[in-house]
Amino acid sequence: MVSREIVKDVFWVGALDFDRRLFDELIPLPDGTSYNSYLIRGSEKTALIDTVDPAKEEELIVNLIKLGIEQIDYIIINHAEQDHAGSLPMVLEMYPRAKVVTNEKCRDLLVALLQIQKESVMVIKDGETLSLGNKTVKFLLTPWTHWPETQLTFLVEDRILFPCDLFGFHQATSELYITNEAEAYRSAKRYYAEIMMPFRNSIKGYIPKIRDLDPVMIAPSHGPINKNPKFMLDAYEDWVSDSVKNVVVLPYVSMHGSTQILVNHLVGALIQRGVEVRPFNLTKTDIGELAYALVDAATVVIGTPTVLFGPHPQVVYATYLANALKSKMRFASVIGSYGWGGKATETIVKMLDHVKVEVIEPVVIKGLPDEAAVVAINRLADDIAKKHTEIGIL
Repeated sequence: MVSREIVKDVFWVGALDFDRRLFDELIPLPDGTSYNSYLIRGSEKTALIDTVDPAKEEELIVNLIKLGIEQIDYIIINHAEQDHAGSLPMVLEMYPRAKVVTNEKCRDLLVALLQIQKESVMVIKDGETLSLGNKTVKFLLTPWTHWPETQLTFLVEDRILFPCDLFGFHQATSELYITNEAEAYRSAKRYYAEIMMPFRNSIKGYIPKIRDLDPVMIAPSHGPINKNPKFMLDAYEDWVSDSVKNVVVLPYVSMHGSTQILVNHLVGALIQRGVEVRPFNLTKTDIGELAYALVDAATVVIGTPTVLFGPHPQVVYATYLANALKSKMRFASVIGSYGWGGKATETIVKMLDHVKVEVIEPVVIKGLPDEAAVVAINRLADDIAKKHTEIGIL
């Protein structure tokens, strides 16, 4: 890999991971990812902002050596997670006089996760600045934009925002900057859905402060650099808002075809009533696409057969995910079938305890759907359309 200059004396020195296909053993990475680290060479001091995943630490070190960096004075860590801070021990070994710069909560996590010596950390507070000579960095503490210790770093003179995970997305590309905003929007929204959505209320409060900084560039820790910050800030402002769209997300599993019949009827009935519907067969679905669909959806209908006494395990997983991501959905329901009994509906509803939803009367039948089941599905479609109309999205 090669380092690249962003503006005078500010360099990308990170690593591209074209082959990685799973993040946190959970999140699919269809486009790989990058671990962006940045070097600022001031007239008096040199600072490194974030490191890279330990699997790529040699690439970071080689980039620094090729740039002729003999001394690093400050290593700024915006977030303690290993894909950003994991190479810190190696960098400190190479540059033992460097001081780690971060907030108190992040320091404590670095000590716990990487066994960094507490004495090697310079603790900063919200709004503090650090002079590099002709360049100044400013720190904005933003807890719960992902983890409790997350912060942003702003290069004052060049107006570059280094927000770590915030405003980035998983993509390995040889292009240093975003060149296709439509493509970037979709990737960033998926990343927001998978990573940031549980913290939307916290993020909502920080966006005005970030706008006040008036950055001309956003240099995140995943994905290419953004030269049009307004584009991403506007997108985030929409995603974290309370507004929902006239969309039903329908994750489901069908074991013997009965639930599939109900799903097919509901999809058609919703289309007839002017409601957009996005079905996801969980045996085939990229879970990132499901998360993406949840960002704006007003309603989630979960389709499941009964396995023993409860919902299908893959439905349990998807329901847990929807609950953990804390999307802004307003309504929820359940459709499905059973053979001899069970409590699938009750289990699913109880699992949605982190989202404030109104439960619309479910449609759960015994065996193969009959005419009465079709009537019930039409009633559910009517109820959903009515609810969407009442909140002004249909």
